[in-house]
Amino acid sequence: MGSVKTIRTMSAIAIMGAVFLAPAFAGSKIEEGKKIAFDRKKGNCLACHKIEGGTMPGDMGPPLVGIKKRFKNKKELRSQIWDPTVRNPKTPMPPFGRHQILSEDEIDKIVEYVYSL
Repeated sequence: MGSVKTIRTMSAIAIMGAVFLAPAFAGSKIEEGKKIAFDRKKGNCLACHKIEGGTMPGDMGPPLVGIKKRFKNKKELRSQIWDPTVRNPKTPMPPFGRHQILSEDEIDKIVEYVYSL
């Protein structure tokens, strides 16, 4: 059995490690989300949206910039990607979650990426 001091020290080290790794993990999710968003066989966001760094963007949807001004939190953005017909029944945007076009994990990664724009 370790002493209370040893356990506290180990706990502090673990917490500090998590704090330093969190930004790196978030960055990797953003990069993965970007790959999915730009993938013409997956998210295919560029088919309808202009995104900085994307090639051959469509213009049917709004440019994906200033997302934090349009969606107050990631939950709202996720809902829009999961099923945009809830907010706008006539939207041409496909319900990526409801129709299982993307997995829940892929949607989460796209949310991280798009919310960073």
